[in-house]
Amino acid sequence: MLREEAMGLQALIREILEGKELGQQEALGLFEEDFIDLLRGATQVRRHFFGRGVKLCAIVNAKSGRCPEDCAFCAQSVHHRAEIEIYPLMAPEEILQRAKEAEGMGARRFSIVISGRTPSDREVGRIAEAISMIRQETSLISCASLGILTPEKAQRLKEAGLNCYHHNLETAWSFFAEVCTTHPYEEDVQTLRAAKEVGLEVCSGGIFGLGESRQQRVELALTLRELGVNSVALNFLHPIPGTRLGDQRPLPPVELLRSVAVFRFLLPDRDIRICGGRAFGLRDLHPLVLMAGANGLMIGNYLTTPGRDCRDDLQMIEDLELEVADG
Repeated sequence: MLREEAMGLQALIREILEGKELGQQEALGLFEEDFIDLLRGATQVRRHFFGRGVKLCAIVNAKSGRCPEDCAFCAQSVHHRAEIEIYPLMAPEEILQRAKEAEGMGARRFSIVISGRTPSDREVGRIAEAISMIRQETSLISCASLGILTPEKAQRLKEAGLNCYHHNLETAWSFFAEVCTTHPYEEDVQTLRAAKEVGLEVCSGGIFGLGESRQQRVELALTLRELGVNSVALNFLHPIPGTRLGDQRPLPPVELLRSVAVFRFLLPDRDIRICGGRAFGLRDLHPLVLMAGANGLMIGNYLTTPGRDCRDDLQMIEDLELEVADG
């Protein structure tokens, strides 16, 4: 029976490599596949589209805290009592210095991230200045994650040298009201569309472990496919005391890896970057995330939680006989 199932999975993989797009039920069925066979298949799809390359990005938390949104997982929300550092937008020179540090760690992309619902005109101006400086003084590809964005602000950032706008949907449309009540899901979707309209690449994804079902994870992947995102950012919930999900029980590592693999099958030719919570969520199975179909990692620290030593990530990539890729 296991051999027959493996042969069925291989047939599906061949169809995916020939351009087949999986539907919801086919994707849900993948969760029931033998774990090792599923990872082997996800690796096959990743290698077909991306070879042995692993793309590295890094971020700076350029403005922290006092966010009016009530996202259940977020330590920066004014609705929560998490203990975090709070500060206004960094000066462009400080953002540039953080970018240079990220470049020294091996990152190829660098994203400026700020808390809040949407950036003010003044903040957009200072961030545009920082992007211009990064473009002139480093070899990094510039990205930004600034919240809800209008086409006008997106255009201003693009003219400064921004390459990619990142804005997570966080979860499926059908589950979003359980995660955030202070803005509608459609605003997030419109932000991605606004960025695409001015010619920016877009990166979006979500967080596994918020309480969503497998079906809702598939729903998120299908939404991202429909929106035509260039890159998918996947995070694993790291419960933070003082937030609404501070006592949430994390998903088992194997469930997280299965979910990454299903995203690879649904989005075979899109970058899948593993970001916040990866060391916490995957524990000793951490290296397997690159066997589950991921072709990118966020290195360094996250927004309010520390990341792994970048040297450990670079060693992991080498030990798996993979290599750091551009982009």
